[in-house]
Amino acid sequence: MSHAASHSTKEHVCWGGGCEHAQHHRLEVVDLSVQYQEVRALEKISFATECGRSMALIGPNGAGKSTLLKSLVGLIPAESGKILWRGKPLTRSSHELAYLPQRGDVDWNFPITVRGLVEMGRYPNLGWWRQYSRHDADIVQRALTSMELLDLQHRQISALSGGQQQRAFIARALAQEAHVLLLDEPFTGLDKPAQENLSRLFKELTAEGRLLIASHHDLQTVEGSYDDVLLLRRHQVAFGPVAESFTPENIASAYDNCEQRTAN
Repeated sequence: MSHAASHSTKEHVCWGGGCEHAQHHRLEVVDLSVQYQEVRALEKISFATECGRSMALIGPNGAGKSTLLKSLVGLIPAESGKILWRGKPLTRSSHELAYLPQRGDVDWNFPITVRGLVEMGRYPNLGWWRQYSRHDADIVQRALTSMELLDLQHRQISALSGGQQQRAFIARALAQEAHVLLLDEPFTGLDKPAQENLSRLFKELTAEGRLLIASHHDLQTVEGSYDDVLLLRRHQVAFGPVAESFTPENIASAYDNCEQRTAN
């Protein structure tokens, strides 16, 4: 099989919508419990979702939102329960899932350009032996275009605004050909125009057949931004479509006796 043919038959995210495989790309979490140091961080979390949808993780500080995101990509091991991706146990890191940390956890002074950062997304696909090819360059170019970063591709990441930094990391995930994007507080620290732009791009990504799961702190913007919601307080308070599960009763259960309702 030729080099070009091998890429044409490779299954990957459908750029531009019409993704027939999206309904078969199902992420299922069954009775997931996580012990983090001496603390039970998550207790029997269960939900199922699929590509083409977006899901908000909602809960007070210490509810386990970041822990859940890290568990899904193997950064924090589960104590018990199962994580299934496409019907199979997710026992190790997969390039089909990409974790994007909070901006405050990133060393933005690292000397790398936007394009260099996005090119890093190709590394899991290159392995130890395959050289960076025209195919890889095309994917990087498309990722930069999708996140509206072509004009900034040669700029150092330290010189970007908050919204541009978020888009650069999402572009790296797209270059990775990730089907699932796991985002930790992606809107934190962004001004309103940047938040609105990022929300628009999220809708475009799900329309292309990707699954977005994001921890989210602003209760006022959940409706209209996400399809589903998972309310957490170390245990599962509620899960389902926003219209059904994001109710005053469930919100009160998640935040009962908590001082803030806008914390991670």
